[in-house]
Order: sequence, then structure tokens, then C-alpha cells
Amino acid sequence: MVSDLNIRAMTRPELDTLVDWAAAEEWNPGLNDAQIFWDTDPEGFIAAERDGELVGGGSIVAYGGRFGFMGFFIVRPDQRGQGLGRQLWLARRDRLIARLQEPAAIGMDGVFAMQDFYAQGGFALSHRDLRFEGLGFSVKRDERLVDLSEVPFDLLLDYDAAHFPAPRGDFLRAWIAQPGALALGAMQDDRFLGYGVIRPCRQGFKIGPLFAADVQIAEALFYGLVDHAPGEPIFLDVPENNPQALALVARHGLHEVFGCVRMYYGPFPELPDAEIFGVTTFELG
Repeated sequence: MVSDLNIRAMTRPELDTLVDWAAAEEWNPGLNDAQIFWDTDPEGFIAAERDGELVGGGSIVAYGGRFGFMGFFIVRPDQRGQGLGRQLWLARRDRLIARLQEPAAIGMDGVFAMQDFYAQGGFALSHRDLRFEGLGFSVKRDERLVDLSEVPFDLLLDYDAAHFPAPRGDFLRAWIAQPGALALGAMQDDRFLGYGVIRPCRQGFKIGPLFAADVQIAEALFYGLVDHAPGEPIFLDVPENNPQALALVARHGLHEVFGCVRMYYGPFPELPDAEIFGVTTFELG
């Protein structure tokens, strides 16, 4: 135990510091991430303070008490190796458990090297989420694609709730309308078949989420999104338990650059894995 460590609620300016630390770790945060994440759950960020200075932090976002997510776990480099991270991580886990209703689950995307530690803390492995990088390119938009602003929000919310462990309306409203981003939906015969978002980051653009009824719809959405960033680096975080998603990135020459283990504390959410081609974020799920 680090006796002089103060674990407390994070302030909004401190979240900007955490995002800068994430950028230094080459996590490549989105340009609008800090404000959207904060607005989603202002009580969902925990700071570790030592001698009056911020030395670590992370997210413990709760979605309506029904699902929680732990992310953004960072300890300042000069403070590592002293047990501070263990103390902070366990405190975050316990605080998030207290914010949820039983039997809610907690998810996290953790670095591979820490999997055993997370398992000791009660988390079980689900699968790996792998980050792939490529270049955007120009392509004619599929006629089934529409700007997501044209889709009734209730329809989008219902679809998203079937592909994410809990409703997240406030987050979605901000996510699909953020500056510099493009959000597309797939419609056919008045049926909503999927959607995707591409957002600007410190380097290039990230796609996430990418949810689709099948690989053909996913590919149409992928084409529509990469057309937003021709010649720019693009990134897609792919769940390894969807072989069709891995085949999609392979077809387009994207290469793996990073990865995390998706783990859960409590019951595993029942999700349509074959329809999840890209996760939304490693920080909030």
C-alpha cells in the first residue's frame, strides 16, 4: 500500500491531463474524447493524487447501473513500480461495483501483459480486441447508406442496445454528432441493418463502433467511413471472436498494431458477436 496516496474523484481539467498521458503512451485518443467521455458520466473518473500532484487515474463509467466499464488506466511513468497502480486499480474496481446494481457486469480492455493481474482481481477473459491500421481511400458510397442524423434516434438507440451491454443514449447523441466525425447508417426496405462512426484522433481517424447485420453491410459501412479520410491513417478495433471482421481487415490490407484483452467481472453480456465488427472505444466500451 502506498500510504500517502489519495484516491478521489477526478476534476474535468485532470481528464485532459489523462488524455495527454494516453497520447504519450501512443493510445491515440480522439480529439473530442475527453468532453464526450466526461459528459457521459462525470462521476466516472478517478484520480490518484500524491503530494498534491496527479499521478494516475482511470475511468469507472456506469451505464444506468446496468453495466460498468473500466478504462483509461494510467500511472505517470515516474511513479510506476511502487504498487501505486495496484492500489488505484483495486479502488476503481470496488468503487464501480458499488455504483452498479447486482448482477451487473463490468467490462474492460486491458493490455496483454496485465491479464493475470486482472484475473486475480476477479475478471475473466472473453476475447481479444485487436487494433488494425490502414489508409483511408475514396470510394463511391453504397446507396443503402444514409447519414445517421436521418435515422430516428429511437431506432438507433434500440439497435445499439442490442449490440452493447446497456443503453447509452447520452453517449450516442454526442458520439454521432462530434466535430469532424462521420456517422453512417445502413437502411434497406425500411430495415436498419447497422451503423458506424469515424472520428478524428491525434493521429488519423478511428472507426468505432462498426455494428452490422452481416459482413456485406459491414463492408459497405467500412467503405463509406474510410471515404471520409482518404490518404489518412485509419484504425479499427476488431473483436477477435468475429472471424468475418478479421477477414474484412485482411481483405483491405490493414495490419495489426496494438491489442487488448476484453475481460468481464460478473456475468458475461449476451451479445451478437457476429455482428460486432468494431468496438466503440477501449476507454468506455
